[in-house]
Amino acid sequence: MVRNLIVILGDQLSFEISSLEKIQKNDDKILMMEVSNEIEYANHHKKKLVLILSAMRHFADELKKNEFDVTYVEFDKSKENFTKELEHQCKKFNPKTIKITHPSEYRVLKEVEKWEKLLDIPVTILEDTRFFCKIDEFAEWANSRKDLKMENFYQKMRKKYKILIDEKEKPIGGKWNYDIKNRKRLPKNHPKIPLPLICKPDKITQRVITQLKKEFTKHFGDLEPFWFATTKKDALESLDDFIKNRLEFFGPYEDAMKEKEKFLYHSVLSIYLNIGLLNPHDVIQKVLQKKDLPIESIEGFVRQILGWREYVRGIYWHYMPKYNQTNFFNAKNKIPNFYWNGETKMNCMKNCINQTKEEAYAHHIQRLMITGNFALIAGIEPKQICDWYLSVYADAFEWVELPNTHGMILYADGGILGSKPYAASGNYINKMSDYCKNCEYDVKVKNGKNACPFNYLYWNFFLKNQKKLEKNPRLWTVFSTIRNMSEDKKKQIRSDSGKFLKTM
Repeated sequence: MVRNLIVILGDQLSFEISSLEKIQKNDDKILMMEVSNEIEYANHHKKKLVLILSAMRHFADELKKNEFDVTYVEFDKSKENFTKELEHQCKKFNPKTIKITHPSEYRVLKEVEKWEKLLDIPVTILEDTRFFCKIDEFAEWANSRKDLKMENFYQKMRKKYKILIDEKEKPIGGKWNYDIKNRKRLPKNHPKIPLPLICKPDKITQRVITQLKKEFTKHFGDLEPFWFATTKKDALESLDDFIKNRLEFFGPYEDAMKEKEKFLYHSVLSIYLNIGLLNPHDVIQKVLQKKDLPIESIEGFVRQILGWREYVRGIYWHYMPKYNQTNFFNAKNKIPNFYWNGETKMNCMKNCINQTKEEAYAHHIQRLMITGNFALIAGIEPKQICDWYLSVYADAFEWVELPNTHGMILYADGGILGSKPYAASGNYINKMSDYCKNCEYDVKVKNGKNACPFNYLYWNFFLKNQKKLEKNPRLWTVFSTIRNMSEDKKKQIRSDSGKFLKTM
């Protein structure tokens, strides 16, 4: 009889996971499962599937090399879901208890919570100690406040963990946040930026690629070339590569976009953080060792992990399961086909979608201010856009994807997460990128068939939602302009928007 059957999920690939803390190699067994439902519940990008399945298999091999007793179940159509496969394994091993670290997604947690009654075996769900903020701790903070500003939460985390804090609990550098210095456009003659570390697929990864070619041809995205790290060793090398080659200029150009630069100075480490190959505590400590780099780059990077990443997880667990059911603007339009095939005249959209198709990656400004901004001002129904983001990005798990998309991008939660909708016209895109240079539309034209669709859709969005937004103090300038806008101008905006949306 097995003492503890320890279930490890595909985003828990760490020797430091709480379920392994008190493991006894001679008495406990580890179970890892690839099941059809997890592969097929969304139209996951092929590279995302390779990443997760290959990383799982590599981690299982590492566990075995360290003399852990591991049962690894590879996918086939008969392996439908975690519960059915676990039931099968329990009949074989007859464990006294089942242990698992808290799942990252609500739907998986609900499945796990049924196991004890269904299997008649005690199930222990352990805290996920990889995060800085416990779920209950965030709930206590949220319940004590009228508004849930990320900045306040971020400062709380900085103080708690004494990160970028002096002995008087003041922020190093004099400011808590250097976001104002993170908004530079990339100069025209900027040197070529080093790419993220390219990891050549080994035998394990090649086998996964071969299996996916045969079994999952209809999934979104390009399968090859595959270059992600699938082991902790390679993920750590990717971290070192980022710190050495791109961290210095990450801060100033964090919000920049450039047509032939897919990654710019971004770390591309969320892919590894979100499946467990990198530990966020270790990542931050390694970055903090670089004393000679600009504070706006160090703080900007720390803010992404200690601030934003922890904050969106807290929002997710605090408001689920009702969070994804809100639709503040009552948006109902269908997601256009070009989100899947990239076939659009809008050069910014075409670039970001084709990049996503090729790499299973786009950086946060591409997601927020291009594909997300368009979805917002075009009134696309939130669930369809959330499903798209969950499907197409290698780092997308619902706990991090849903608040970012539903709340930050679409403002569908009515302002729980963001203080205003992040709508922008073509002017912003032109300011922060070179996409407009090669576009069939003219970003300087506001109306008519040659006008950039972002221009009239932007104003149409605010005209349509004026009653819901005009009292927002951060939108005073927008509605001041609308109040001075002629009726003919408004009519033209609505007409152009209507015609364009029909063609979608």
